[in-house]
Amino acid sequence: METYESRLIDIIKNSNRIMTILKACRDARLPEWRLVSGAIYGTVFNKLTSRDPDYGIKDYDIAYYDPDNSYQAEDLWIKKIDAALPENLRPLVEVRNQARVHLWFEQKFGAPYPPLKNTDESLERYLCYAHAVAIRLENDDTISIAAPFGLDDVFNMVMRPNPNRGQTENRLAKSLSIKERWPEVTIIT
Repeated sequence: METYESRLIDIIKNSNRIMTILKACRDARLPEWRLVSGAIYGTVFNKLTSRDPDYGIKDYDIAYYDPDNSYQAEDLWIKKIDAALPENLRPLVEVRNQARVHLWFEQKFGAPYPPLKNTDESLERYLCYAHAVAIRLENDDTISIAAPFGLDDVFNMVMRPNPNRGQTENRLAKSLSIKERWPEVTIIT
């Protein structure tokens, strides 16, 4: 019986763009990294709706965790990953140290954000369950998945609010933006 996990891995392996990004991050030895959120659910949505694999994906967010939360350390990783990517992907890939999020989050989004202990912990704070999915290409070429709320909402194309995050003004706007690209999405308020 095929599981959502095995389906996700098959879908990801068939995305040349994502596999290129995963290999670049793995080979650069980025610490405790994952490709997160939109690139993953968007690629699944595209498969489910028979769209081009890259349709509607605005960027490819790479989350990693380095206890050195200085801007200089993050900038070094950003430049290292940028140099490892083909030129056409460089503007689309955003690399962010999860150890730094608490330093800027409240100013940008108006809510406190306690420091994180690792990359996967950040998934528990994403706006919707479908956003809280992350993958990594391991050294043995397997793809590991982190999804604290499971994959049901991703494969059912549902934007369900994450109660751990509380009400935030940008959740509905983000969900509506997703629905514009994938009208098949159901938004739960």
